[in-house]
Amino acid sequence: MEQSAQHAQQLDHLASPPSPGGSPFAAFGVPGLGGPPPAAPPEPRPILELDGEEREDELDALSDWVDDFFLPAYGAEVTTAAPWCLQWQEHDDVVAWLHALWLAYQQHKDPEAGLSGLFVWHRDFLTHAIAAIRAPGGPLSACMTSPERPAHRILPGPPPSARTEKATASAVEAAGPLEPDEPTS
Repeated sequence: MEQSAQHAQQLDHLASPPSPGGSPFAAFGVPGLGGPPPAAPPEPRPILELDGEEREDELDALSDWVDDFFLPAYGAEVTTAAPWCLQWQEHDDVVAWLHALWLAYQQHKDPEAGLSGLFVWHRDFLTHAIAAIRAPGGPLSACMTSPERPAHRILPGPPPSARTEKATASAVEAAGPLEPDEPTS
């Protein structure tokens, strides 16, 4: 009987919520046991979704990384097969590619990425991004193809889809005719 009473007491203790004093496993760094959960890192946002000062600050930091690290290490020679633009910050698609590459670099150089983190960054991110950004027919193809002839030109993108054009035309039609004194632009 005494042993059954002890078992019942142990079961009650095990079924009760943990004491607020902490967990005996807290010293081992086990998440969720002993103490508040670790703070979540801020969620990175694509640079093209940022506005105003927040975008300018992010673009400044990205430009520092590109100028101080990326170009000296991975810039290679500027040729028709690998164009570059000194005003790359004005090419939104290039900014988006480089920003994503930079975010991946930050993640993969972190000690938690392990010893192969930077290899993974090179293999899975760097090679593909450089091929897309500096392709002969890529976003910088109308820019500098020779260091002796700096150039910058943003190529026009495709027009809106037919569906978007129809929706715009329908909205204008539904609004009705303009009054004589209303501006047309």
